[in-house]
Amino acid sequence: MEEINKTIQFLFRPFSADPNVQVVISVAFLVMYLTSLSGNAIIAVTVQINHSLHTPMYFFLANLAVLEIFYTSSIAPLALENLLSMGKTPVCITGCGTQMFFFVFLGGVDCVLFAVMAYDRFIAICYPLRYTLIVNWPLCVELMVGSLVLGFLLSLPLTILIFHLPFCNNSEIYHFYCDMPAVMRLACADTHVHQTALYIISFIVLGIPLSVISISYVFIVEAILQIQSAEGHHQYGCTSFIYLSPSSSYSPEMDRVVSVVYTSITPILNPLIYSMRSKELKDALRRNIRYLVQVSPSL
Repeated sequence: MEEINKTIQFLFRPFSADPNVQVVISVAFLVMYLTSLSGNAIIAVTVQINHSLHTPMYFFLANLAVLEIFYTSSIAPLALENLLSMGKTPVCITGCGTQMFFFVFLGGVDCVLFAVMAYDRFIAICYPLRYTLIVNWPLCVELMVGSLVLGFLLSLPLTILIFHLPFCNNSEIYHFYCDMPAVMRLACADTHVHQTALYIISFIVLGIPLSVISISYVFIVEAILQIQSAEGHHQYGCTSFIYLSPSSSYSPEMDRVVSVVYTSITPILNPLIYSMRSKELKDALRRNIRYLVQVSPSL
């Protein structure tokens, strides 16, 4: 069976049978991808070159921006290639597994990092006088490394488990990338164990961070009502809809639509939600732009 799996190639079902529609969709994907790359790169570089932003909050923001760059890059290139080829470009099982691993790994780290950022804001708003003592640089590094390690430890076993399933024939994935539910539906074997593992890991990387964020914001809102300030928040709805829904309610078409939101649109919004509302960051961006304007005539 392993020898059969080695020869399997997957194809991705196009969004439309009309090549012109596929081109329009591919252009939209490309624009969203480039927008996400540029927005997150600007955030990461701005935090790096401005010493005034070398604080725990912006440390986490910069790491989030870098993660979003790699996260979208694990999906967009292959998706664009298949959109333009009308789903006729095959991907080998190793390539599909590699993409799935990085997608799950980076997405999981993203979710854990959101919880870490919520904890950081909880301490900053509810315990401002003790903030620098609690959220120190060693703790920041430990939280970031811990997020990466946890994402790796959860994604690798799940990916290996899924790709040990027997795929008996060349198969068409009803998606635009190697998503876990879509790939598992192509297996010619019972997947109840794999579904259970997916639910457990999804709960760890989605449910637990969401609980931490919710609890943190309960206390934050209470503090906000007292100090009359505001803070943004991130929603896990789209991802949870796919990975925590019962398999009997799985809809390939809905899965593809919702996946566009959390793989393409959310990475664009994150720099705005978490960064652009920050006065310090916007001031740093203005300083950088003024510097570039002053320097460019002399180049």
